[in-house]
Amino acid sequence: MNKNILYIAIAVIVGLLAGWLIFGRSGSEASANMDVSEMSDTHDHSGESENQMWTCSMHPQIMQPEPGDCPICGMDLIPAESGADGLAMNEIKMTENAMALANIQTTIVGNGTRSEDDGMISLSGKIATNEENNAVQASYFDGRIERLNVNYEGQKVNRGQILATIYAPNLVAAQQELLTTASLKESQPELYKAVRKKLKNWKLSESQIDAIESSGNVRDNFPVYATVSGTVSEVMAREGDYVKQGQPILKVSDLNSIWAEFDAYENQISNLKVGQKIKVVTNAYANKEFDATVSFIDPILNNATRTVTVRATLKNTDNLFKPGMFVTGKLKGEMKMNNQVIIVPASAVMWTGERSLVYMKTNPNEPVFEMREVTIGNRNGENYTITEGLQNGDEIVTNGTFTVDAAAQLQGKKSMMNQGKKESSMMPMSEMEMEFSENFQRQFKMALKPYLRMKDALVAGDANQVSAFAEATSTSLKSTDIKSLGSMEQSHVKKSIEMLDAIATNDILENQRGHFVILNENLVPIVMSVNGTDAMLYVQKCPMANNNKGAIWLSAEKDIRNPYYGDAMLTCGSVIEEIE
Repeated sequence: MNKNILYIAIAVIVGLLAGWLIFGRSGSEASANMDVSEMSDTHDHSGESENQMWTCSMHPQIMQPEPGDCPICGMDLIPAESGADGLAMNEIKMTENAMALANIQTTIVGNGTRSEDDGMISLSGKIATNEENNAVQASYFDGRIERLNVNYEGQKVNRGQILATIYAPNLVAAQQELLTTASLKESQPELYKAVRKKLKNWKLSESQIDAIESSGNVRDNFPVYATVSGTVSEVMAREGDYVKQGQPILKVSDLNSIWAEFDAYENQISNLKVGQKIKVVTNAYANKEFDATVSFIDPILNNATRTVTVRATLKNTDNLFKPGMFVTGKLKGEMKMNNQVIIVPASAVMWTGERSLVYMKTNPNEPVFEMREVTIGNRNGENYTITEGLQNGDEIVTNGTFTVDAAAQLQGKKSMMNQGKKESSMMPMSEMEMEFSENFQRQFKMALKPYLRMKDALVAGDANQVSAFAEATSTSLKSTDIKSLGSMEQSHVKKSIEMLDAIATNDILENQRGHFVILNENLVPIVMSVNGTDAMLYVQKCPMANNNKGAIWLSAEKDIRNPYYGDAMLTCGSVIEEIE
């Protein structure tokens, strides 16, 4: 047994010695070799780490050499694209994946070639009733409407048709006078004639007066007859209403002649004149062109849309045109075809109301873009002529322009909503003294309900719902009594409608949020100037929205639910004002 223990001990010692000889020496050599190779490897990796920068998805101006939290909003930093270096101040770069997902397409532009449509100006408009052919059917005497025979819009009316039957106490007395003077017409003919004339002034016919005289009976109810033929465009009274002499009952429009009203931009005015021939096309009869003549050009420019109204009169004896139809007008204008005129698709141009903008690709080999202001000439179908701002060979975005603009806005670069202008000092909302009529205030409060639902849809990030509620809010605002307001008040209301329409026609959430900034700058001061709201409202502000300039909104709840960032920063903001 002692021998066995001795053998085991010797084996252990031999094993330890062999292990040291084999692994210890190789480990030392490896350690020595590592001094050189590892230093080289370590240097390379550290170099890569130093080159990698980290940024914030919400605040691209943040650049840090290490990962961590954004010092502004606290969100996790993400790796910055190494290729983003070397861009000009207002250039943006998009990834190939983002380009493909948004279906962004570019086109190299050049001089347009002459065609038979050269110089044709295309105008958009609507069919409207001819105001010259409108007539109001009124009551000829005081009384109560016992029966209204024509009681809905769109109903056909013929001249001489009974419109309504009215109980008229004054006529009862006048009939009694007629019967009394009829027995005295031989001795007092002048008195008799005066009574008959009074009944004629109340639009009673000779046969009606003779029938009363011959029967000797006094009638309580009298008919009101149509004096013109046409279509009822508005019913202005109901059965049981008491009406005064001359009070309107119906408005009748003769649709045998209608107006086509078009919007013409400032740069098109010089090509327009009264008496000019214009061809009208409507979607209802896409293969037909209707000839018309320009009969009126509005002498006053609409400051909100920068357009003037151009009117043409159309015959409508076949009842083809319906008021409210969208139509397109084409007329011949002067267009100088020279080397400075560039033809581009209409989808490439963004119009802000004051400026026309395109996005130009500044690097032919990489998706790098920059916004460019251009001057547009005439519109020819689906194309614009560009008179200034582009040259032959320039490559511009022709599909997905708003997506590129949204990317520029997110990166804090010059965009349609942020044009890099110096910020003007804005008057505090509490100091804006605006006056509104009681009628406008009552109508305006109805627009707050869809507005608040639109705000909730922005919080939820549902672009389709945002568009729907924006359209409802715009419709409600358009129905208010805007004409009764002063110039400053009208400016705020019209700008709010303009932004709501922009939100309604845009399905990109970031663009909608950009328009929402300007909407609230105009809408919130109105809310603060009206005499109370139906419920408590809170003016809330996010200091980080609008490229860290701050942006406000209205909410019915005191708790912050940020419409500019949604789930990304749901509770970012504070209550700055309460509206009771």
